[in-house]
Amino acid sequence: MASVTDTGSEVRAPDHAPSPPIKPGAAPRAASRRRVRGVPSPLTLRILAVNVLALLLLVGALLYLGRYQDRLVQAELDALETEARIFASALGEGAVQRAADEPELGQESYELSPELGRQMIRRLALATETHTRLYGPDGRLLSDSRVLTGSPGKIEIQELPLPPSGDPASRAVNEFYARFIDVVPSRENLPLYREPPGHAAESAAPPPNVERALAGENSATVWRLASPVARSNLLLTVAVPVQRYREVLGAVLLSRSGTVIDEAIRSVRTDILRVFAVALLVTVLMSLYLAGTIARPIRKLAQAADRLRTGHGRHTEIPDFTRRGDEIGELSGVLRDMTAALWTRMDAIERFAADVAHEIKNPLTSLRSAVETVSRIQDPARRDKLMAIIADDVQRLDRLISDISNASRLDAELSRATLESVDIGAMLRTLADIHRTTAEDDDENEDGAETEAPPQVVIEPPRGGALTVRGLEGRLTQVFQNLIANALSFSPPGGQVRLAARRTPDGAVEVTVSDDGPGIPEGKEEAIFERFYTERPAGEKFGTHSGLGLSISKQIVEAHGGAIRANNRLGPGGETIGAIFTVRLPRP
Repeated sequence: MASVTDTGSEVRAPDHAPSPPIKPGAAPRAASRRRVRGVPSPLTLRILAVNVLALLLLVGALLYLGRYQDRLVQAELDALETEARIFASALGEGAVQRAADEPELGQESYELSPELGRQMIRRLALATETHTRLYGPDGRLLSDSRVLTGSPGKIEIQELPLPPSGDPASRAVNEFYARFIDVVPSRENLPLYREPPGHAAESAAPPPNVERALAGENSATVWRLASPVARSNLLLTVAVPVQRYREVLGAVLLSRSGTVIDEAIRSVRTDILRVFAVALLVTVLMSLYLAGTIARPIRKLAQAADRLRTGHGRHTEIPDFTRRGDEIGELSGVLRDMTAALWTRMDAIERFAADVAHEIKNPLTSLRSAVETVSRIQDPARRDKLMAIIADDVQRLDRLISDISNASRLDAELSRATLESVDIGAMLRTLADIHRTTAEDDDENEDGAETEAPPQVVIEPPRGGALTVRGLEGRLTQVFQNLIANALSFSPPGGQVRLAARRTPDGAVEVTVSDDGPGIPEGKEEAIFERFYTERPAGEKFGTHSGLGLSISKQIVEAHGGAIRANNRLGPGGETIGAIFTVRLPRP
């Protein structure tokens, strides 16, 4: 067991570690990461872009309304065809007269009366507000609901485009919308309709759907107007044959503007845009709120970390967001723990450096004094004694530096090494066998002189099944070697060092190393694990131990997630009969 005597004055470490030097002309890296005040963070812009883009795509798909427009057009064509059939039936009954040419014997022939047709067309079209035209069997225009005939001549009624209304902004919106409906959905694939000017319509060739109607079939066509009328560039036409006893006497053509269709689509789009405006406002507000709950805490954490990096002392703390209960709260907690661990590690490094300087200074002081003195001593015996002191101090420095080097490399080795399965029971048996074999070899080398029996290492059978843990076999072996060597150094001649291991109910492995020595000084159960704490048995040569063995053992055990503690063994009367060290390693 290695307990420690305080080796002298304490060397205090500085309050903080010095900041790393900055090369001339090099600005701190944090300066390039500082955000300009008032400018949204990139994360906020990304969140806004993702949410708004998804909403825009959805609204864009809704505004297309291609299938909705097709259904409206089809419904309007069906209604127009129904009207055309009614007109054709009425004309076939009331606007026909016997043909002027005598038919063959026993047959009657009929023809459309232009005058009767004009009168009926005017009355029928007046009720439906539909542009209605009547064509004869030769394709000649007989009557047009927009052409009024009288004694002075003919008057043609034309539907003019609506004048621009509203302020310039409204007109700009209307013009944009008029262009927009040509694109979404596209109407460029529709046939272009051109109305013959003035009286040229009478001699103009009939439209294609009139020709099909004169052939005896109904025909419907959707046209695109070059000059939109009443804010619509759609024109729907339906041609139906006028028949009398299945004889085609002519064709009636009904035309209607797509204003109703465009107004219905515009109404739906207006409702969608209103909902979109509300949804966009909510989306932007929620995105800003979401970005604030994400970007702002992260920015605060980054700024605090940067202040810790560039500042001096420990005045800056990482903000505590652990109450959020989310990933940012977890990040905050981890950063706070990491910062605390870094400060703890820095404190440990500073204390270690101070302790190392103090421990090395002692033998160096002794060595310097001996070297300065030996040159002035003439007595060979005293000179030999000083040379022996110098040799001891050199050996002590060499041992101390080796132990310090081993301790300083331990952290890096434990962090890089890969854990493996280690059988603690087999390890303890091997260490006991090594000590037994070494003790027997030492007995054989004795020249027959009577000597005291050395302490024995006794191992109890392991309990609780296989005692396997995850760890570094070499380092765990070093732990138990240190504990056994420590116990042997304090055990009296003929005493025993007992090794025991068991599997605890929670799955951990517990190993105990006990001896029959004087025990641990009262109140030093924790201090014996501090670096350079040495309190050796009486009569042992000074400087043979560096005081790092138990400290290294504790460091190794804690790196494996375990714990080590020391206590005194008590006899029946409460007296101290030895020391016992307990190592607990977690379940694999």
